[in-house]
Amino acid sequence: MDDQNRVSYETAAESAWPVGLGNGPGRIVLLGPPGVGKGTQARELEKLWGVPHISTGDVLRANVSQGTPLGREAQTIMKRGDLVPDSLVCEIVATRLREPDTLSGCILDGFPRTLGQAIWLDSRLVELGFGSSIIAVGIRMERRHLLRRITGRRTCPICQSTYNVYLNPPTQAELCDMDGATLIQRADDTEHVFEERVRTYEMLTAPVVEHYRALGRFVAVNGELPIGEIAAEIAAAVDVKGHSRCMREIRN
Repeated sequence: MDDQNRVSYETAAESAWPVGLGNGPGRIVLLGPPGVGKGTQARELEKLWGVPHISTGDVLRANVSQGTPLGREAQTIMKRGDLVPDSLVCEIVATRLREPDTLSGCILDGFPRTLGQAIWLDSRLVELGFGSSIIAVGIRMERRHLLRRITGRRTCPICQSTYNVYLNPPTQAELCDMDGATLIQRADDTEHVFEERVRTYEMLTAPVVEHYRALGRFVAVNGELPIGEIAAEIAAAVDVKGHSRCMREIRN
């Protein structure tokens, strides 16, 4: 992160909730199409706020690797080549939300993906005593920039270094700077797969955006900015939204 980005990032940190204290940022949902950088921002915000980044994929894989009852059920379904149903995904997320490190808040990445999941999450948080504590953050980026991010991505099969032929190319075309290995492109990093994934995202997640917008708990940020500036925008937007939410609850 360069000095200019760090200044804006740390300024946002000063105005956000104190790290490690009980009055954390609440439950933050990151929304955006494939390749927009949700995981990157979740990790930045995790460091900023001191609350856990919860990735649905990571939680699912952890349950499978640990052989939990939910993990075994999910593994059976995936071995058949079927999608893990909403009901099971929700239960797996529920087990993570009950862990003590989420009491001051958490950053949800990859969940909720559907309106049904969003409604379930709202009701589950009420049951856990957190009420209407969700703020959904939409990360925006032009489609052509997303396409370059996805289709330009290359990975070293040895050291796992990641490059982008458009944005962050290796010194020598198609060869890793670290070990000289030939870079590979993931099978799903093609334009055809990208278009399918974006269409699926728009179909399933647009209602989630509208759900939180209607509740007054949605903000949008510019995903075209450098990483530190995006994190600063999210922190500032969540701070304002969280303050407004608290004032409404006090008045009510």
